[in-house]
Amino acid sequence: MSRRAELLAELTAPGEPHELRDHQGIRGTERVFASAPATLRDLLDGARSDLDYYVYEGRRLTFADAADRSAALARVLVGELGVGPGDRVAVSMRNHPEWVLGLLAAASVGAVAVAMNSLWTAEELHYGLRDSGARVLLADGERVAQLGESAADADGLAVLAVAADDGQLAAAGRPVGDLRAVIDHSLATGSGWPDQQPRTDDPATIFYTSGSTGHPKGVLSTHRNVIGALLSWELDTILGSRLAAERRRTGGGADLSTTGRSRNRSDRPVAVQPAALLGVPLFHVTGCHAVALLSLRAQRKVVAMHRWDPELAAGLIEAERINSFVATPAMTGDLLRVAAETGHDLSSLRLVGGGGAPRPPEQVRRISTSFAKAAPNNGWGMTETNAIGAGITGPEYLERPDTSGRSSAILDLRVVGEDGEPLSAGVPGELQVRGSSVFVGYWNRPEDTEASFDGPWFRTGDVARIDDEGFVTIVDRIKDLIIRGGENIGCGHVEAAILMHPLAREAAVYGIPDERLGEEVGATVYGAPGLDPDELQAFLADHLGRFEIPQYLTVTLVPLPRTATGKILKRRLRDEALRDLRAAGLLR
Repeated sequence: MSRRAELLAELTAPGEPHELRDHQGIRGTERVFASAPATLRDLLDGARSDLDYYVYEGRRLTFADAADRSAALARVLVGELGVGPGDRVAVSMRNHPEWVLGLLAAASVGAVAVAMNSLWTAEELHYGLRDSGARVLLADGERVAQLGESAADADGLAVLAVAADDGQLAAAGRPVGDLRAVIDHSLATGSGWPDQQPRTDDPATIFYTSGSTGHPKGVLSTHRNVIGALLSWELDTILGSRLAAERRRTGGGADLSTTGRSRNRSDRPVAVQPAALLGVPLFHVTGCHAVALLSLRAQRKVVAMHRWDPELAAGLIEAERINSFVATPAMTGDLLRVAAETGHDLSSLRLVGGGGAPRPPEQVRRISTSFAKAAPNNGWGMTETNAIGAGITGPEYLERPDTSGRSSAILDLRVVGEDGEPLSAGVPGELQVRGSSVFVGYWNRPEDTEASFDGPWFRTGDVARIDDEGFVTIVDRIKDLIIRGGENIGCGHVEAAILMHPLAREAAVYGIPDERLGEEVGATVYGAPGLDPDELQAFLADHLGRFEIPQYLTVTLVPLPRTATGKILKRRLRDEALRDLRAAGLLR
């Protein structure tokens, strides 16, 4: 048994804080944490303290404030808006504190918190409201403005919104309540949680994820699924710290552990509250789970950004003594550039993590040299696994910069061939996962749910290999997806929007390599005479999020090439587009 396996067995043994036990789940026996908080309400109540929890554009909430304000909102949801167990409460806004409060309030009374993508168009926002059947929408001014008069088709929808700086709320064809004022009033007139409360295996969240075809799918997870992921990260951190300490004692490497200690400019140890920078949106499980919710038990301060701005991020890291930053490779690259160009003191950083897209090995090495005391970190996970899956950090990651690490303790990973049989170590095939953080199913899509599982194993759509030491390396994708700066874009969804144009006849959407974002959206469109690329992009702005609109667009007057069975030869079209872009000097 390896030393890592020995330590993991010790940390998860009976009586330990992260003891693992078997539990009979909906898809068979799985490993769960014996002493985990039962629900998100318990998780939040157990975190009460006077330390800063959430910092956003001048506002500061302590952990106690967050619990009290979540409970106050919960009283409004139940007592005034009639939200009952299983009802859906949608949250669609930038990274305001009310995003986190709304999710926790809804889940804490047995409702299902629906995380809506704040980059969606009005059309996509309405789809999400209809698909989830939300009774309440918690939003900001931008989203309220998107609702417009057609919000009337969301029968019975109650809307509470964060007012703009001038105190105004945009009209939405219906009354809109001031969310902060409603919470303040509830705080002044009552206290405590409503009696209505959830159970461990009740549904808690729906996060939307782009599939390879059609509209985004709602990923339904329980309290157990979410909390299991959070404690799995805790366990990984403890395990990594133990291994790093042993490595230092044996002279095996520098101190790249992640602790709550920083250093000032004189390099003297200074005790500080752990702090994380939230630069990614909360509607992704990375932002919600790995940053906001994971910070509750850790008593870690979350400093949230309205939108990504690397210059502002560097200033916040310096001012708030941030020691943890988890983001996409594109954002990490931006921060590395700013670190090289400015005089900001970023010495407080202890962890620079990633996920959502492959990180170039050269960037891994630059993290360790640009931030002298920061450990590079990476992982693989999905919305369907509540963001966990595999992880790696520090010296191990520097030695293996192309890998996503080893499996989380509550999950099992395997690679299978086309016949569904497990493959030998090192042989690439489809990556499958099972365990207690894996979602319940796709909201109102039983056929999609059934097709996504092989018995208890979830079919990820990723091609990977697992070596004989358990390290997972992602090598390709089976699903027809583009990953642009951490955003999953379904090619079929973009193709469907293109074909809504009256002059478009056929469309093929594919990924184009991009140094900063990993991939950009490309498309080849067969159209009738008169179809103009610029006009088509303008048309798509009404039907797709900005990040989904093809940046590389080829229009042809001849039908797209197809196989003998009628399938468009997308790979050939992509190769032709790459050749033409390189010839034109637009790509290297």
